[in-house]
Amino acid sequence: MTDTYRPLVRTQADLEEVWRFLMRPLGFGRRSVWLLHLGADRRPTPVLTEITDCADRPEPDHAAGLAATLRELDRQEPGGSVAFLVSRPGRGVVDRDDVAWAVFLHETGREAGVRQETVHLATDDDVVAIPLDDLLPRSA
Repeated sequence: MTDTYRPLVRTQADLEEVWRFLMRPLGFGRRSVWLLHLGADRRPTPVLTEITDCADRPEPDHAAGLAATLRELDRQEPGGSVAFLVSRPGRGVVDRDDVAWAVFLHETGREAGVRQETVHLATDDDVVAIPLDDLLPRSA
């Protein structure tokens, strides 16, 4: 990411536009997880991290390492938040594996004690939000 692209992110729609900009052109050969840090000023910091070649489902033993990274990022740049995006080949319909990743990322961020934004999904044809409501168990 360049230092010149630092839009103000006030809403989930603003964040979705940031992800659309960063993920273009759409089209992915494998599943990845992307991490973007928003500073205390609600603008993206210049570092965008990609975790490549992710499995279809998250591996629970990776949570501790990711949580440590998130805590360190928060320590270095306090007052901000983290935004995650899962990218994968295929169409923009959110599937079970996407939800599993969103839950894993949300829970890991919660465990790390960092502020989080809505998790997004990027596919070959779209970028969509995976709202927290979709991650919570439904009451019967």
